[in-house]
Amino acid sequence: MGFIADIEERTLLLRQAILAHPFVTGVGDGTLPVDRFKHYVTQDYAYLIDYSRVLAIASAKAPKLEDMSWFAGLLDETLNQEMALHRSYCQEFGISTEELEATVPAPSTLAYTSFLLKTAYHGSFGELVASLLPCQWGYWEIGDHLLKKGLPGSAPLYAKWIEMYTSEEFAGLAHHIRGLTDRLGLMPAPLNWRPWGRPTRTACAWSTSSGIWPTALRVGAGRTGASSGYSVGVSSVMPCATRVSISP
Repeated sequence: MGFIADIEERTLLLRQAILAHPFVTGVGDGTLPVDRFKHYVTQDYAYLIDYSRVLAIASAKAPKLEDMSWFAGLLDETLNQEMALHRSYCQEFGISTEELEATVPAPSTLAYTSFLLKTAYHGSFGELVASLLPCQWGYWEIGDHLLKKGLPGSAPLYAKWIEMYTSEEFAGLAHHIRGLTDRLGLMPAPLNWRPWGRPTRTACAWSTSSGIWPTALRVGAGRTGASSGYSVGVSSVMPCATRVSISP
């Protein structure tokens, strides 16, 4: 069994929990309160900054020139295209560029980006790639799931979000990194792929346990703070790596 088949089997319950998460279902049927989504998109902008740093490290660590080039290209697209599109999308919610730039990462956002950066700096190239799998393949899977259920006609901006993650361009990105992960998994020891399951499962678990979505759902429930970096409960401060039991 290859890495992808193995990890999809091992993360099945987590992936099902992600698709059933109230934030995801609320986007899908258009019932998610707008203030919850606004918190998510501002925190996602803060995430993209550290995500870009991870892509830069991935390019530097890639043993093959073609992979180095691919990550360098993705870094350029993220910094110079995706973030611009994100700013434009946020303006449709009334969130200015100045507000986005002033966003203070919430503890849950910092927990996740710190996990990604730690994996990037201290892990192998394979572990780095595996930790990014939920960022691309996972979001495509969410978008595909919601698109098949039908776009929310009452919430055109949520429909636009779903369409972004099911676009031909994003689908190509998701399938590429999925294929890259599987290819790396075929390499012989010492590049053994089985430990790479931990970064992927940790990243998946973060979405349902202590990530941006659970934090966003608490916005407006007496737990918001000053600045754009909403204060959250103690449970959201804990990185999922310390809260979720993950077997190798």
